[in-house]
Amino acid sequence: MAVIRGLFVYPVKSCGAIALDRAQLDTQGLSWDRHWMVVDATGRFVSQREYAAMARIVPTFVEDGVRLTMDGVDASLLLPFQPRGNEARVSATVWKDTFDALDEGDEAAHWFTHALGVPVRVVRFAHDVTRLASKKWTLDADAPTQFADGYPILVTSESSLAELNARLAAKGASPVPMSRFRPNIVMADAGEAFEEDFIDTLSIEGDDDEVVLRFVKPCARCPITTIDQQTGEHDAQWPTEPLDTLQTFRVDARVDGGLTFGQNAIVVSGAGKRLAVGAQAQWEYRFE
Repeated sequence: MAVIRGLFVYPVKSCGAIALDRAQLDTQGLSWDRHWMVVDATGRFVSQREYAAMARIVPTFVEDGVRLTMDGVDASLLLPFQPRGNEARVSATVWKDTFDALDEGDEAAHWFTHALGVPVRVVRFAHDVTRLASKKWTLDADAPTQFADGYPILVTSESSLAELNARLAAKGASPVPMSRFRPNIVMADAGEAFEEDFIDTLSIEGDDDEVVLRFVKPCARCPITTIDQQTGEHDAQWPTEPLDTLQTFRVDARVDGGLTFGQNAIVVSGAGKRLAVGAQAQWEYRFE
């Protein structure tokens, strides 16, 4: 039976991860995941695709919010859990979705502008806004998400990473850690490599009831996977790995030839429950 090996949230989109032993599940994904986002002057999100140094911004949960630190930046920044109540309502864009968000003010803007060396601002997801994942993939189910690229949860498998790293080793390239793929849930003992391609639902033990997730879309990977999530840099010898290796065996026609690793998932049941590292899980296969 599969088990949860890791739980991760990324409070600020495209910044560092927080590893958790237990995580609250909401309909929008894990609590506080991608609740904040860095935007340019037009309100469009920015990410490690443009500013790899975002990987070096480290979040930590503290009593009243998320504290951000970065090597080379003297001061830290606190993003409070509770909105201050005087945030300006602004327009924010994630890919093709444009919707209202709350501007976090000049202090946050100045901190991120200093950290990244470009003028940016920070927004938080507004409690009265609903952003839904594409119904083309959710089979018409309403699946809310916050500032994630498109779906509430990303699930990956240790066996799939082992297969990828074996192929990297065969060509003399360095192995990559799971952090390159920025998952929310990492599964162990989940069968053969890339068996998640064929899974329909994943049922996970919760506190007092199970949580059910549905895998809805293979995750097409972008150049962020080539960035070391600790240093914000590319490997000097293998700067385009692991994408080059994924190109040899993970081209997926379902996502227009994208190179897939991991599965985007939506919450079927169990919102309000807590997931825990070590919890057991079982799956049902998709038969088409």
